[in-house]
Amino acid sequence: MRILCVLAVLALVCPAQTRSVTDAEVQRIHRSMLLIDTHNDITSRTVGGYGMDGYDIGKNKNDGHTNAAALREGGVGAQFFAVYVSSSYLTGNHSANRTLQMIDTVRHDIVERYPNDFTLATTADDIERIHKQGKIAALMGIEGGHAIEDSLRLLRDYYDLGIRYMTLTHTNTNGWADSSGDVDKAGVEHHNGLTPFGKQVVREMNRLGMMVDISHTADKTFWDALQASTAPIIASHSSCRALCNVPRNMTDEMIAALAKKGGVMQINFNCGFLSEKSAAAAKNVQESTLPGAQGEDATIAEYRKKVPPATLADVVAHIDHAVKIGGIDAVGIGSDFDGVSCTPTGLEDVSKFPNLTRALLEKGYSAEDIRKIYGGNTLRVMRAVEAEAKREQSATTASN
Repeated sequence: MRILCVLAVLALVCPAQTRSVTDAEVQRIHRSMLLIDTHNDITSRTVGGYGMDGYDIGKNKNDGHTNAAALREGGVGAQFFAVYVSSSYLTGNHSANRTLQMIDTVRHDIVERYPNDFTLATTADDIERIHKQGKIAALMGIEGGHAIEDSLRLLRDYYDLGIRYMTLTHTNTNGWADSSGDVDKAGVEHHNGLTPFGKQVVREMNRLGMMVDISHTADKTFWDALQASTAPIIASHSSCRALCNVPRNMTDEMIAALAKKGGVMQINFNCGFLSEKSAAAAKNVQESTLPGAQGEDATIAEYRKKVPPATLADVVAHIDHAVKIGGIDAVGIGSDFDGVSCTPTGLEDVSKFPNLTRALLEKGYSAEDIRKIYGGNTLRVMRAVEAEAKREQSATTASN
C-alpha cells in the first residue's frame, strides 16, 4: 500500500498527507522564504487625491490589508504594487495621467518616503539583492491595458519608469483586448481576443522585458496572448475555475497551457474567486443590496456581513488544484490585498502569510515546494522575460 501511494504521489493523484507542525518550524521555514506577492492595491489608498494626502503606509494603522509593519510581520520580501487605472479615467482621456500618478505614489509615497523599509526593484537580481539587505523590494505592475492609450510610446515610457508587468485588460474591454468583465456582462467578446495591434503590444512587451499578465482577460485574449508572446506569461492574481466558476478564474486547459510555456498563475485571495458560496453571495450583494460593483462602494464591514468569507483551506485547495494541473513550477501568490472587500478567514491581511505556510506544511508540501510557490517561480519567469528581451534587442542590433 505504501508503494502504491508513493507512485500515486508521483502521478499527482494521491493527496498530500496532513502532518503536525510546530510554531517554531513554521516561523523558521517562513522566515527562510523570499515571498513575492505579485498584486497589492494599497496604492489606490496611498495616492490620495483632490488635494488630500493619501494613506501613510509607514505610520497609519493597518485598517485595511496592508501597511509597512504588517508586510514585515508577514515576511513579505517583494511586493508588486498595482498601478491600477480604473476604466472611469477613460472619460476625458485621463488614463495616462492616472497611470503617472499611480507610478509616483509607489516611487514617492512608498519607496522614497520609507527608504529603510522599501527599495525600488526592476529585475529578479534586484529582488534578491534587496531581500538580502533586509528590505522589501518594491515593484510595479499596471492593471488595465487602457493605461497605454493605444500607444506603444507610452508603453515604453512606463517601462522606463519601472513598470515590469501589465495586465492586458481590467474589467473593461479596451481598444485592442477583450476583458472577462465584459464577457461576463454581455456574453460576447468585442474583438474575438486580441486585435492585430494587441498582438503588437504583446510583442513590444517581450522586446522591452515586461511580463504579459492575462488576469482579467477574456479566454480568447488569453489564448491569443499565449500564442503571440515569445516569453512565458503570468496571471498575476487569478484562481481556478474548476473550484470557483467565475470568468476571472482560469480553466484547467488554460492552466496547463500556461505551465507548458513556462508561465505562472498567482493565486488570488478574493473570497469571490475562491469559494462558490462567497461568489454567489457577492453576486446577490452586487445586484440587490449595495451600490456599485462587487461591493466597491460599501465599507468592508458592510460587505462582510452579507458575504460569507472563504477560508485558508480554500486557498490551499486552489494551490493544490493548480499544482495538480500545471505542476509545482507553475504556481505563485498574487493576493489582491486592498483590492478586494473580502479576504479568507486566516488570511485577513498581509501579516497573516505565516498561516498559509503552516497550512501548506501541514498539507504535506516541502519547504522547497513552498519556496517555489512563494517566489522562486516568479523569479524564474522574470529572468526568462529579461533574457528574451536581451535576445530580441541583440537580434535587432545585429540586423542593423
